[in-house]
Amino acid sequence: MKLASWNINSVRLRQTLVLDRLEGLGLDVLCLQETKTEDQFFPVDAFAEAGWPHIAMRGEKSYNGVAIISRLPITENSYQNWTGRTDCRHISARIDGQTIHNFYVPAGGDEPDRTINPKFGHKLDFLDEMTAHFIANPPQSSILVGDLNIAPLEADVWSSRQLRNVVSHTDIEREKLLNLIEAGGWIDAVRHHYGAEEILYSWWSYRARDWQSSNRGRRLDHIWVSADNQEKIAKIDIDTATRGAEKPSDHVPLIIELAS
Repeated sequence: MKLASWNINSVRLRQTLVLDRLEGLGLDVLCLQETKTEDQFFPVDAFAEAGWPHIAMRGEKSYNGVAIISRLPITENSYQNWTGRTDCRHISARIDGQTIHNFYVPAGGDEPDRTINPKFGHKLDFLDEMTAHFIANPPQSSILVGDLNIAPLEADVWSSRQLRNVVSHTDIEREKLLNLIEAGGWIDAVRHHYGAEEILYSWWSYRARDWQSSNRGRRLDHIWVSADNQEKIAKIDIDTATRGAEKPSDHVPLIIELAS
């Protein structure tokens, strides 16, 4: 299975780009976050005609939204609501013997203090619920992907010192995400493949005049696998070139190939 995760920042706006990368990357499965459309408007027919007819989606108007687009049959799909909300931030599907979880974790706002910023509190609570869920339901034959909105390691950001008090790289967020990986029974497939020291980014801000030359990125997007999948990791790629496409997302696809 060749699978990618990508925060697309509106699937309808970037439908042509998604179709191009599905074909160009030779994907079996693509997990999208921030689809930003209600299910009735999701471009199902276009993906089916291109060869990816199996789709599990969960969307809402203008915000959030997750989808799993597959060349392979989806035998079952479900979702959970987190922190008592019904925003569309999770969907799961069973494909080719693997359970795929696709998450869009809350960004958390600008101020890393839950007493004055409820969005940051929402993010921390979301991570706590994820941790408790996977402790209670240890993953097997599973893959977890998504925009988790946290860069946990120093090599995941352009400057750990300058971003230490910036949401996405604060100590509490990093600790909670690393605990979720360990206690939840996951393997960070990207770091398992590249090691902890290699500088890796999956997101570059729209605010940068020249994202490539400044290269002030963060690894906010993740692919994790259950322990029984660890030896099946054949290849990991980050499709950095997609950030330079016409009208791109500020995120790029992360790709994993799993051996059978």
